[in-house]
Parts: sequence; C-alpha cells; structure tokens
Amino acid sequence: MKKLRPRSSDEFLAPAFWSALIILCTVSSAFGQTMDAVRVISRPLDRKVELPGEFVPYLSVPIHAKIPGFVDKVEVDRGSVVKEGQLLATMIAPELKAQRAEAKAKVSAAQSQKVEAEARVAAVQSTYERMKAAAATPGVIAGNELVQAEKQVDVERAKVAAAESSIQAAQEALKAIEEIQVYLRVTAPFSGVITTRNVHPGALVGTGRDALPMFQLETEDRLRLVVPVPEAEVGGIVKGGKIAFSVPAYPGETFYGTLNRIARSIDPKTRSMPVELDVSNPSGRLAAGMYPAVKWPIRGNRSSLLVPPTSIVTTSERTFVIRVKDGAAEWVDVKKGPAQGDLIEIVGPVKEGDTVLRRGSDEIREGTRVSVRFAPAPKA
Repeated sequence: MKKLRPRSSDEFLAPAFWSALIILCTVSSAFGQTMDAVRVISRPLDRKVELPGEFVPYLSVPIHAKIPGFVDKVEVDRGSVVKEGQLLATMIAPELKAQRAEAKAKVSAAQSQKVEAEARVAAVQSTYERMKAAAATPGVIAGNELVQAEKQVDVERAKVAAAESSIQAAQEALKAIEEIQVYLRVTAPFSGVITTRNVHPGALVGTGRDALPMFQLETEDRLRLVVPVPEAEVGGIVKGGKIAFSVPAYPGETFYGTLNRIARSIDPKTRSMPVELDVSNPSGRLAAGMYPAVKWPIRGNRSSLLVPPTSIVTTSERTFVIRVKDGAAEWVDVKKGPAQGDLIEIVGPVKEGDTVLRRGSDEIREGTRVSVRFAPAPKA
C-alpha cells in the first residue's frame, strides 16, 4: 500500500493563486489597459534637403596690359592680398619714351614760333603807329601805304594765333602720351587676392585678343555661392533668406549665406534654377572652387500627418500605428515620410485628430481594450 506524502502550505495556496490571477486578467481585459496616447496632428511640412553648391568669387577679373611693353618689376605673386590701387607691376616701353620726347620738342618749337610771331607783330605795329602819326601831315604818307601797314599788322597777329593753336595741339599730343605712360604702372582695380601670375621681369606683354593676362585678381572677403535648385524645390526660394551650408574642409561646422540673386529661369538641360547666395568671408577660411553642401528649405503646399516615431511599429510584414477607436486597439497600415522635428510624417488611412498610442508594439493585439491618457505633445 502506497504511503501518502503530506502537502506543504505552498502547495495548498498554488491553485488559489492561479485562480486569482485568471480573475484579475479577466477584469483587466474587461476594463482595458491604461496607456499613453497622442493625437495625430496635421501641418504643412517644412524640412530641408541637401543640395550641392559651388563657391565663385564675388568679383573676378583677368588683368591685361593696356599697352605693349616689357615687364620691368613684378611686385606681387600668387596668393598676395592686395588693396585697390596697389601697384602690381611696372613696365617699360622704349617707343613710348621716344614719342614723348618728340612731342615735347614739338611743344617747344611751337612756343618758339609764337615768340617770333609776337616779335613781328610788335615791329609792324610800331611801324604802323609811326606812319599813322606822320599821315597827320598832308602829303607826307600816302594813304595806300598806311592801309598796307595796317593789314600787315593783322597778318602777323593771325600768325600769333596760329602759333598758339600749334602749341595747344602739341601740348594735347604730349598729354596723351603721358596719359598712356600711366598704363606702364599696372595697379589693382579692387581689393582682393592674386590667384594667378603669368609674367616675370623681362617678359614682353601684348594687347591682342589672345594675349595671356598678367594676373588674375579675385575677391576673398566676399563670395558667391551658386546653387542649382531642382524645379520641384523652387518653392523654397525666398530672397533675403538665410541659408545654412557646410564644407568638407570644416566638418561639423555650419556657415550661412544670404539669398540675393535668382535666375528666374529653369535650365532646360538640368531642370534646375540657379540662385546665388552672398557669403561673407572676412577670415578667408572659405575659398572659390569649394563645393559646399547646402541645406535647402522645402516648404510644402499640402499638409502632412505627423506622429512621434515611437508610435510607428515596423515588423517584417508591415508598418503600422495603433489607433484607439471606441476603446479598442486597431492596427492601421501606414508609410513613413521625412522627419519634422521630433515627429515623423505618415501616409495612410488616418486623419487629423485620431488617437494613436505613443509607444506602439506588436504585442498589443487588435481588439485589445485600451484606456488612454494623453502625453505632452512632442515638438514639430
């Protein structure tokens, strides 16, 4: 006969514990779980996309020689920072020197001719005055002789006027040559940096169409940032707006430019509209030729539905949010869109004001009774 083992107190309590737990779960299921929830909100989507851009100088000019000649001295080199009017190079032109000497000689000759003409005027004027005084006595001077003396004075005076005109013409010619000589001093038309130097002392520079420039001068403290904006994104163009960008040379650092120029025409090849941002560069850290990444603002005309990222449940089979309707959980399939602050866009059969669980989980099955409390809304 089998001997019976006495039961412990825990064994007597176990059936009672499981019965109570079943009753508790039944009651909980009947009244629903209390979970955090949020409302689906709707607002125009405002986000940024990354567009490539390119820095170009605000001002850029090749500096050519105005007149042909030989380079005498070069005062700057590639990378030299120059001020407006600063001397870059000096030239010599032997032919010009000879032309100036010839022009000065012509001025001197014309002045000598004027002096001689004025002396003759004085002589014939004196003769005329004496003859006129003598003609006061009848029969001393013939009337015809007096008229001829007077006409001679007029002729000599005309020669003086002609000499004055010759002097003026010679002086103008000399002035023109001296003005051309100014171009033997090559100066900077504006402040900037020399990016290219093509000449050395002794080099012959010309003025032809194919002549190589002596220097390339570009602005450094102010740049243009050219951004080709895709046709679909031109709605974000706002003149005067501040646009952020970054450059590979300074990772993690953000710079800003002001949108000042808009092409207002779509390039048919790229289907984009070029715009220009003015970028202040007093420290010279940025440089023409860099390719920055521009954070271009996208302003949508339609409203988007937004929820916290934690509300979206993604499994191997579906992506959904858990909507609470009439106190019961309901799985609603959605597609995820771009982020907007602390929220994310969703697309699906939901509408503004719907209640969704703040933290979704596939462990909350459809039809589960749920009571909700609303959590503070995240920032969009």
